[in-house]
Amino acid sequence: MPHELFDDLAPRRARGARYRRLLTILSIAVHVVIVSVVLIGHELVDLSPLPTPQRPLTFSELLPVTIEPIPMPRQAARAAASSPVERAPTIEPDDIKPDTHTDSAQLSRSDRDAPRGAEPGVSTFDPGVTVIGDFAPPPTPPAPPAPPQVIRLHAGMNAPVKIVHVPPIYPAIAQAARTQGVVILEAIIDEHGAVTSVRVLRSIPLLDDAAVAAVRQWRFTPALLNRQPVPVVMTVTVNFELNR
Repeated sequence: MPHELFDDLAPRRARGARYRRLLTILSIAVHVVIVSVVLIGHELVDLSPLPTPQRPLTFSELLPVTIEPIPMPRQAARAAASSPVERAPTIEPDDIKPDTHTDSAQLSRSDRDAPRGAEPGVSTFDPGVTVIGDFAPPPTPPAPPAPPQVIRLHAGMNAPVKIVHVPPIYPAIAQAARTQGVVILEAIIDEHGAVTSVRVLRSIPLLDDAAVAAVRQWRFTPALLNRQPVPVVMTVTVNFELNR
């Protein structure tokens, strides 16, 4: 019998120890939460007294301001006193003389025809005397017309046609070096069909000068845009062959 009682009390004591441990842990957690809430609430809620508002700024009295005159330097004062100042009269004169200017209607035809700047009533124009007057300047001559703009040859235009062909002179040094090929040039043809400028696009050094010299002598019909002659830029080729 005592052994059976001992066996029944052992599990009860173990369960009681576990309950006490749980209660202790729960009590510690509750205390930690309460302390945290108190500390955080104290930081969030400031229980200190509110500050006293400052007194508004007011002007209790007005202080007078004294304006001191700035003395003028002696030299400037002497100059101002010595220089007379012309002022309009403010008092009516005793007598007013009649106007002595001659009416324009009374001028003679010779006076009205006199050149501007000359005194009326004096002699008429003298070809041997230079009269300095308020004459209008001579008209400015019109500016020369701007040169027509060069247009690159494109569809919708009447292309120029070569009417004068000058073959190139094959350089002897190029023949000795057995050099041949096609030189491509860009030529500007004016509104009269003459070649005014030549530029090398594809070069063969021994043949460039001969090709340029030949193309400069070519002549074309003018290029037409809307039936009007215009200068154009076009590409021409010069072929050098040893067999020929």
